Amino acid sequence: MKIVVVGGTGLIGSKLVTKLGEQGHEAVAASPNTGVDTLTGEGLEEVLTGAQVVIDVSNSPSFEPAAVLEFFETSTGNLLSAEAAAGVGHHVALSVVGTERMSENGYFRAKIAQEQLIEKSGRPFSLVHATQFFEFVRGIADEATDGDKVRIAPVRFQPIAGDDVARAVGRVAVGSPLNGRVEVAGPEQFRMDEFFREALAGWNDPREVVTDPHALYFGSTPGERTLVPGDGATLGEIRYSDWPGRNATGK
Repeated sequence: MKIVVVGGTGLIGSKLVTKLGEQGHEAVAASPNTGVDTLTGEGLEEVLTGAQVVIDVSNSPSFEPAAVLEFFETSTGNLLSAEAAAGVGHHVALSVVGTERMSENGYFRAKIAQEQLIEKSGRPFSLVHATQFFEFVRGIADEATDGDKVRIAPVRFQPIAGDDVARAVGRVAVGSPLNGRVEVAGPEQFRMDEFFREALAGWNDPREVVTDPHALYFGSTPGERTLVPGDGATLGEIRYSDWPGRNATGK
């Protein structure tokens, strides 16, 4: 089938295009780099012609609360309208585990708005809620850094490899629409401060990880289970200790 991957040149999107192509599907990467702009609608009609499925793994170029909200509302609205006109039968969107539990966070609030647009659109859909990717671990540590200390809350944390996310999203995309959500997460759950203490040691990073119950997570205070899935989540196969990028240099 023809599957259009919006954000198809990014981290997860590029993996999806490769994996779906290997399975014999016509996987098309749609992004500003390929002449498709979901904010303006440029290229949407052309790329969606003949498509059975659209997978949206795009992300806002700015995480400023007003900008990210405008991105997801405008982009998703344009996509859903174009899909209706093209007769696309399945809209799949990648979101984040815990959005509804941390709605005071600007990014999570924008993802909630995106999901509500999809749910109310009348289009057949599936939502895939994923935990944080292994590829973002360094960025989380940097965001939590205060001088030479990394302040991390002692809450539950269950990150997942980008390859496992792509596999899970691909499986959902080629199946029947869920008209609901599925959660995906890594195979292991950690206490977040302990995870980062071990991760920094593996990077030979001199920063000290400080356990701080009041530590912020991208501007918000997570609860004990804010960042982990509920029962019945689909679990990835790759453990962090086996992930090839875990001790790579650089950020």
